[in-house]
This record gives sequence, C-alpha cells and structure tokens, in this order.
Amino acid sequence: MKDGRTRRPAALVAGLLVASFLSGCGGGGGYCNAVQDHQSDLGSLAHGNQRTALLQALPIFEDLQGKAPDDVADDWQLLVTRIRALETALTHAGVDPATYDATHPPAGLSSEDRALIRRAAAELAASDTQQAFATVQQEVRDVCHTPLDL
Repeated sequence: MKDGRTRRPAALVAGLLVASFLSGCGGGGGYCNAVQDHQSDLGSLAHGNQRTALLQALPIFEDLQGKAPDDVADDWQLLVTRIRALETALTHAGVDPATYDATHPPAGLSSEDRALIRRAAAELAASDTQQAFATVQQEVRDVCHTPLDL
C-alpha cells in the first residue's frame, strides 16, 4: 500500500512540469503573451494583401520563433527560414513582392533571379513548410487557446 510519502515525489514532479510549462506560455515574456500581443497585427495582415502577408508577418514570426516552446522550435525554424529565403530572393532581384508575377516577370530580371525566386516560392509552398505552419497553428490553439491565422 502506498502512503502519502511515496505520492509526494510524483505530485512534486507533476507540479514542477506544469509550472515550467505554464511559465513558458504565460509569463511576462512568454510565448502565449507574445502570440496575444501580435494577434491584432496578424489579423490586419490577414485582411490585407494576401500576396505579401507572409513576408509582412516575418518580423512577428521571428519574434514568436524566439519564444516558442521546444516542441515547435523546429517548425518555427523551418517556417521562418523559408519565408526569409523568399524575401531575400525578391530583395536581391529588386522586385516588388506585391506586384511580382512569375508568369510575366519584370523586364530585365535575370534568369538566375527568376530561378531563385521560383525555388524559394516552391520551398515555401512545399508540404513540409505547410505541415510546419499547421503544427505551429495547432500548438497555439492547444497551448495558448487562441488562433494563429494569417
């Protein structure tokens, strides 16, 4: 028969795990607070230009990546890396992401720049990136009890 002394260590460990989990998502600099702080900006981006929403959200995503719990850190890393790669390709090419049309690229755009933009866009649209974004969204819903929609 177990007495109160053998139950205490298990209860203590469970309590510490819950406390550490909550501190990662609730404290002043925590992940969930950051998500909530950025909700309004993300909502505005979602109702703006859909072609540039991810690029405009990059600074927000970088902030959330830096505060993310370990279980979604790799997903945030992949998502931010892929968005940054597209931003870099567009900037290097000197094209406006809001007006860039891959089927009718601007005159004078080199084939190298077109290939870099196409590759970065394809990687951003790839299934692993989409899965990473879905995982991050689910984590925010489950842990922070709020949507992370864009």
